[in-house]
Amino acid sequence: MAFYLRNDDLFESNMALRCEVKAQAKIIDEFKSGERYLKLQRDHRKVIDGYIREIKKLRAELAKSHAEIVNVRNMWLDECDEVWHEHVAEIAGKDATIRRLEEKIWELQQKHEDALTTMKLDYEEQLYEKDCIINELTGKVAHLEALLGRDSTNTNLPTSLTPPGKNKHNPNSREKNDRAKGGQPGHKKHTLEKPDKDEITDEVDHVLEEDAVCPTCGSDDFAYTGEYEEKYEYDIEIKVKKILHKYWLYQCTDCGEIVRSGIDPNLRGGCQYGAMVQALALSLMTTSNTAINKVPVHLSGITNGEISPCEGYVAKLMPRAAKLLAGFMEELYKRLIMLLLVYWDDTVVMADKKRICLRFYGDERIAYYVAHDKKDLAGVLEDGVLSALPEGAMVMHDHSSINYNEKFVFENIECNAHLQRDLQKIIDETGHSEPRELKELITKTIKERNELLKEGKTGFDRTQVELFEEKLADILRRAEKAAEGNTSQYSGPFERAVIRRLWKYGDNYFAWVKDFRIPTTNNLSERALRGVKTKMKVSGQFASSKTANNYAVVRSYIETCRRNGLNEISALSRLCSGNPYTIEEIFSSA
Repeated sequence: MAFYLRNDDLFESNMALRCEVKAQAKIIDEFKSGERYLKLQRDHRKVIDGYIREIKKLRAELAKSHAEIVNVRNMWLDECDEVWHEHVAEIAGKDATIRRLEEKIWELQQKHEDALTTMKLDYEEQLYEKDCIINELTGKVAHLEALLGRDSTNTNLPTSLTPPGKNKHNPNSREKNDRAKGGQPGHKKHTLEKPDKDEITDEVDHVLEEDAVCPTCGSDDFAYTGEYEEKYEYDIEIKVKKILHKYWLYQCTDCGEIVRSGIDPNLRGGCQYGAMVQALALSLMTTSNTAINKVPVHLSGITNGEISPCEGYVAKLMPRAAKLLAGFMEELYKRLIMLLLVYWDDTVVMADKKRICLRFYGDERIAYYVAHDKKDLAGVLEDGVLSALPEGAMVMHDHSSINYNEKFVFENIECNAHLQRDLQKIIDETGHSEPRELKELITKTIKERNELLKEGKTGFDRTQVELFEEKLADILRRAEKAAEGNTSQYSGPFERAVIRRLWKYGDNYFAWVKDFRIPTTNNLSERALRGVKTKMKVSGQFASSKTANNYAVVRSYIETCRRNGLNEISALSRLCSGNPYTIEEIFSSA
């Protein structure tokens, strides 16, 4: 998955987010500390105090009026009866005003309390929404950081695609020690062996220079001793052979018919390139992943310009070779489906601007490549390899759900190298300890198994197997609980999927614990497809899926020959001569 956000944009986005989080955190802190509520209470108290002062004022006036009424009543009771009634009415009016004010105060208090409640609910809702946004953005930032941190340790990325500024992971299984690099003290030095005398092709005499002087006394007078010191050198000389083939003509003495010996089909034209030139061109395109337009340049360079085929000629070599290998592929397929352990993997390549699939089946001695327009079950069934494997056969793969189809009867074995990369990805994105524990358990158990293999053992004892299974089950139970609490939309689904996969396919992943004959990884298939990725970097894509299949056929022939100890150029030379190695010849040579 490609990541296009620049580092400076990500930094600015993070800074803006942090500012907003800081502002919201300040508001939250005010609510938590009560300062915001105290301010609202102070504002409300000011309004209430105003009303209270008004009430006190009115009550004071009322008391004053009562006092005046009493005085007037005492002094002018008989004379001021009418005034008395006026004051009583005024007092009743003021009492009604007081009641209205008290009711208004109560109403305002209720509204204020309702407003505070509503405001509190609004702020709590806003706070919850902000928390959700913060959690989402925090998860997104963690996901983006995980994307930047992806390399060959936690994904299927090759080490060549390690992000800039990050140390490349060296997939070296050797144990670290304190010894210096290179040859160790006491280790036998390996040098080129001298050729036999009858193998010497050239001799070069080196005489003393005319201006040479004795390093001891400085004299320039020397006498030849008749002895010499020998030094040997291996080198290569490219010699262009320009061969004339003469087909003598004969005349029948009875009818006069002109007759000649049969011409080799490879000499159809008047002049053509020989099998070795074609073999070298095919090797450059298939093994060295040289682009078609660079092959003539290479051939011209090593032959001093004497051989420089056009690009059109070079482009025709691959389909011509694939056609000659039709019978070879049929025999290789028959040999392949007899294996009891088959490694397989596939990868996506480009052909005519479209994504197609290149697939590998094989083992240490067989390499069988095929190309398909799509990476699906239909292509696997069309290959006919997995469906032809008998019950009891084992297939090592990188957790392809296709392999568990009911059409197949073989036993599935899962790659632990891919599992450990998945676990490392979870560790990097979540920081959970359980995936780390599981990865360390797998690594430790594989190391112990390798040590026992060196001792000639064929398996762990029953106690060790049971202990491994108990530790595995315990880690998976705890990992499942941790994964359930992972709410990230980025790392959560993947973590839960890996845990579910291990519960369901645990026997397929860890069959090697009980049987040391079963491999732990699918690295053999990965290595077989690694060169195809290099070719994609050089050429960009295949011209079509048919071109990709031609490449697959020729590569099947080359790889199978090489894995059985046959020289690649010799094998290709025979192929270009129309006489490729047969399956019987290849497997009898090893």
